[in-house]
Amino acid sequence: MASARTFEDLVEIMNRLRDPGGCPWDREQTYATLRGFLIEECYEVVDALDRSDPSSLCEELGDLLFQIVFLSKLAREDGAFSAADVVEGIAAKMIRRHPHVFGEAKAKDAAEVLVRWEEIKKTEKRDAGSVDGAGSILAGIPPALPSLVKAQRLGSKAARVGFDWEADADVVLKLDEEIAEIKDALQSADRRAALEEIGDALFTLAMLARRLDLDADAALAAANAKFQSRFMRIEESLRALGIPIESAGLPLMDRLWRESKD
Repeated sequence: MASARTFEDLVEIMNRLRDPGGCPWDREQTYATLRGFLIEECYEVVDALDRSDPSSLCEELGDLLFQIVFLSKLAREDGAFSAADVVEGIAAKMIRRHPHVFGEAKAKDAAEVLVRWEEIKKTEKRDAGSVDGAGSILAGIPPALPSLVKAQRLGSKAARVGFDWEADADVVLKLDEEIAEIKDALQSADRRAALEEIGDALFTLAMLARRLDLDADAALAAANAKFQSRFMRIEESLRALGIPIESAGLPLMDRLWRESKD
C-alpha cells in the first residue's frame, strides 16, 4: 500500500506542473485566469455540503485546496509568498485569536468568543497600520459576497456591539412594516421605491434568519430547488397530457402545482 501523500507532495506536484517542460496549460495560468476556477470550486464544495455527500465533499475540498496551492505558486514566482507562508500565517492567526484555547484567557460561550475575535482582529489591524473602513466594526466583509450572505455578516457584526432587536418578534413587526411599504410603493406605481422596499424586506428577513441561527442563503437555495422541482413536475404532467406549456393556462398549471406539492 502506497504511503499517504502530504501537503508538501501537492506543492511539489504544482512545482512540476509550472516548471519548464511541465504542463503547457498550467504554465499559462495567471491570477486573473484562476479567479473563475477558484469561485467555481468554492460553489462545488457548497453543493457537496448541501447534498450531504462526504465522497464529493472530499473530492471538492481537494480541488479547492489545489487552487490555493496554485495561487500560492504564482505568488512565490512573484517573490510575494509561498504555500508554506500561507500555512504559517493561518496557523499563527488561529492560535492568536483563540487565547481561551492556547492561552490563559477564558470564554464562557460562543458569543464571548466572537466578541473577543473581533477585538483581537481590530488590534491586529491597528498594529499593522490598517485603516480599512476607518476602523469600522463592519470592516473586513468581502464586497463580492452574495448579498444574503453579506446581509447576515453585516447584521452579525453590528449585533456583537449591541446593535440588534431585543426580540425575534420585533423583527417580524419590522418585516410587516416593510411589506406595508412595498404595498404602498406598488399602489403608487413607484418602481424605485418598490426596489428599495423589497431590498429592505429581504434584509429584514436575513436578520430574522441570523437571529434564529439559520442560513438565509441556504434557505433561499432550498426554496429555489423546491420551486424548480415542482415546476418540472408541472412540465412532466403537461407532456403526459399532450398539452404545450405555452397554451396550458394558469388555472391548469396552478392545479398541477398544488398536486405537485402533495
